[in-house]
Amino acid sequence: MTVATGLAIGREASPSLATQAVSQAMRATGMSHASSVLLFLTSEFALDPVPALRAAARAANCTQVMGCSAPGIFTEQDWIIDAPAAAAMLFSGEVSLQPVNQHNPEQLLLSLSAPNAINTTWMSTRALRYGGVSGDAIGRGPFSVWQNGKGVAVGYCEAELTGVRTAVSATHGLRILTEPKAVTMVAGHDLQMLAGIPALTTLQQCYGEVAGKTDIGLPLHRLMALYAETAEAFEVGEYRLATLVSGNEQDDSVTLAKRLESGQLLCWALRDAESAQENLMQTASNLAEKLQAKPDFGLLFSCLGRGPYFYGGVDKDLALLGQKFPNMPLIGFYGNGEIAPINGVSELLEYSAVLGLFAEKST
Repeated sequence: MTVATGLAIGREASPSLATQAVSQAMRATGMSHASSVLLFLTSEFALDPVPALRAAARAANCTQVMGCSAPGIFTEQDWIIDAPAAAAMLFSGEVSLQPVNQHNPEQLLLSLSAPNAINTTWMSTRALRYGGVSGDAIGRGPFSVWQNGKGVAVGYCEAELTGVRTAVSATHGLRILTEPKAVTMVAGHDLQMLAGIPALTTLQQCYGEVAGKTDIGLPLHRLMALYAETAEAFEVGEYRLATLVSGNEQDDSVTLAKRLESGQLLCWALRDAESAQENLMQTASNLAEKLQAKPDFGLLFSCLGRGPYFYGGVDKDLALLGQKFPNMPLIGFYGNGEIAPINGVSELLEYSAVLGLFAEKST
């Protein structure tokens, strides 16, 4: 199995960047052609990526080119945000990105989507998905997602990585602030009562304890609601996430981005850089153990709000993975959402990272 990456940055969105990224990976391995290419382009390409796709296909001598545009992209070498760039991962031998004709419940599918193409029908088909949402925020370009070397009009695509063992998990980087409490009153998206106490009161109390202050404004962009059916689900990390829309002082409720039901359990949590690093290290270790082998390459799909913007100008997630898996080919992008299998269901996440590790199948 041969897998390699290439990264090219320039002053304008030129097809030559795709050629450079692919050629760099070809030179690193000495391969004459690839079986498939995973190609990520920065959002400067979103209006017309087709010339870059054709350039990548010519350089790789193959037509299986899959990927999307994003505000930022990266490989194990470096990350790029706010500048035209191309990142490519090339596969050869038995490893390849293969389009899916028929789903089955045991498949893990690499899935990419434009923000305006996410739909519950596609997400709930009988397969488990991992991947991300492209950075073309309003879907304004003709194609911000591509497969088979051309744009995908429906705005989403999927493929199976053949010839490898796969281990995938989401890492949320959250500091849990409370024990699970029962949802005792809810109306639509408004969470009204937790264990008989006004929801906003419970949130203000737990955040005030963390911040060391009272009467403090809530940083809603850093707070999350975690919910599940049982306490055991929290213990093994099989909870679901909901972002906070608003805290409503008129009735002490909290409006969430997702609907909850009475009887479910909920914890409040805080996005925290130290917790994010600890969580990612544990996730990477668990995935490597699941593979029962040193991973040959990795894919990482990170929220734009988690990368360098979250870590003060440095992507500590990439640094951590580089230290744990030296010289491992890695590719990914900073997007508008992350897709991961959680508790047997494909979930659309926010402010998270989805890590996939891959090892050659045993013969």
